Amino acid sequence: MSMNHENELAPVIAFVGCDGAGKTTVSDAILAWMRESGQVESCHLGIQSKALGEKLVGLPMVGGVLKRLIAKNSPKTVSPGEASPSSIEAPSTLAAAAIFLLSVRRWRRYQKMMSLRRQGVAVIADRFPQIAVAKMKIDGPGLSGLPHRNALVRCLARCERLLYCYMVSYRPDVVIRLNVDLETAYKRKPDHRYASLAAKIALVPQLEYQGSPIIDLDSTQPLDTVIDQAKHAISACLSRQRAV
Repeated sequence: MSMNHENELAPVIAFVGCDGAGKTTVSDAILAWMRESGQVESCHLGIQSKALGEKLVGLPMVGGVLKRLIAKNSPKTVSPGEASPSSIEAPSTLAAAAIFLLSVRRWRRYQKMMSLRRQGVAVIADRFPQIAVAKMKIDGPGLSGLPHRNALVRCLARCERLLYCYMVSYRPDVVIRLNVDLETAYKRKPDHRYASLAAKIALVPQLEYQGSPIIDLDSTQPLDTVIDQAKHAISACLSRQRAV
């Protein structure tokens, strides 16, 4: 897939993987290392829905109402092996709108990243949009693959799909995919649901980024080892691309 418009952009290095894989820790170390030789900024391209939800439900007077609405209207999805696809419930219009707005939030962050790249500033991305797996929590579209009850929800799903198609049209120069086992991930993220982490870990190998080079690293190794491996992989990939 040839994308000539990428030749005019500063590089982006994306760190992806399950929660607890060490994306933020390793990417921060790479950010400091790359800043020694040029202009580099960090961009978080996740939706951070948990942090946003905690802020909203913490608001005085309306927080309790929002918490009940979220609980009532959250789309009920299933993890692999828990139920058949036919048991997945359609999201309500309110839940679909919330999912769509989270995708718009990700798109706005993506636009800020693209602005930096056009200015010649390299980017370290914590997470990166993808469409290989239709799961919002794994950086994919949240409305794809879910049953839709009405025309408005179908319209939101189509619009969300367009946002993601645009975002994946610009590939990362290097993808560092951090792999972690379930027990390690849960030890690092004890506030996350065990089953949710298991589902994400199962999906991580399916992630792909339109032909971008993907470097798989074992993030259960000592942190210094993982960082050194990431540095070597990034240097090698960027050197090959500059030589082309």
